[in-house]
Amino acid sequence: MKKIGIITICDYTNYGNRLQNYASQEVLKSLGCKVETIVNIPYKSGVQNRLSKIINMSGKEFFERVNAKISKRLNEKNFDGCCSQRINAFKNFTNENIYETQFTISENKIPTNLSDEYDYFVVGSDQVWNPNFRHGSSLDFLTFAPKQKRIAYSPSFGISSIPDEHVENYSSWLSQMENLSVREEAGARIIKELTGRDTVVLVDPTLMLSKEKWLSVTKPSDHKPENAYLLTYFLGEVSKKYQNSIRKIALDNMLETVNLADLNDRVRYTVDPGEFIDYVNSATVFLTDSFHGAVFSILLEKPFIIFDRVGKITSMNSRIDTLLSTFNLGSRKWNYINNNVDIFNVNYSHVAPILEFERNKALDYLKGALYLKEFDSEN
Repeated sequence: MKKIGIITICDYTNYGNRLQNYASQEVLKSLGCKVETIVNIPYKSGVQNRLSKIINMSGKEFFERVNAKISKRLNEKNFDGCCSQRINAFKNFTNENIYETQFTISENKIPTNLSDEYDYFVVGSDQVWNPNFRHGSSLDFLTFAPKQKRIAYSPSFGISSIPDEHVENYSSWLSQMENLSVREEAGARIIKELTGRDTVVLVDPTLMLSKEKWLSVTKPSDHKPENAYLLTYFLGEVSKKYQNSIRKIALDNMLETVNLADLNDRVRYTVDPGEFIDYVNSATVFLTDSFHGAVFSILLEKPFIIFDRVGKITSMNSRIDTLLSTFNLGSRKWNYINNNVDIFNVNYSHVAPILEFERNKALDYLKGALYLKEFDSEN
């Protein structure tokens, strides 16, 4: 049995992050591997002296510090402790479903025997190669391991081009990656520009698991409405124009509105990743600017509408465009919704064969990267 170490964002505040981490683990387990997620803090050596103490913290201590800073900023809104509840809910989901290491690594703190402890290291998926999120960390390119042990599984850059200060490192590190894949077409173009290499584009790991598998890790929230509801999950700003449109859809269809990312709704803001899936599965319609919001709408075959993300948060539009294009669901973007019928009229009849093809492509990639013989797997 081959032992795999996953390097991904160890974030206890983002639904997509926790769910893709779980999915990557389960896909690799289905191939007969033993899998651990290596808890990591990706700060570059020598970049931020003020973070030296944080680098030596445990994962728990680090996120407690982050939570304290967030809570301090939200005091004026009476949300002190709300983020702490959210992190605790995400940590509980992680403890129940994802096997994490008891140790934490950073660029300044890598065990000397780490490479010897695993047969392969898998980086991905999520935005592990986004320098705005991960500070251009060499950890995310597995430079601590021999070239033949490095596998990129559907990672995302999350941006359309690499800032000049990171180009040299990214070009070198990507060139040294034994097995390369990405999650969106824009990422493949970046790699081609930086290294000259062609790269396979794979679906997000969350799409590798069946609806039944996902429902097995869900749980209903105590605060989920009994009546029909419209669900929203926006990571960017919700403009007045969007707000008015959402309100009209709810009124026209006699739907209660549930906003999962709204700090004004404390009980919904703190739901865990399993509850998130259940909210999507039970919704009458789902409105979002989230990539994983779109993913779970497709997996659960729910009516959904995608809004372009606006505001200071990094755009997800490239990833979402690739996703919708792959499954021929481009009509689910808000600018193509012309009437009330369009909101609920989603044809999923063509999705199953596409999904099967994409799943097989990803499994073939992983089997080749892991040097596995033909392995029958059920997801």
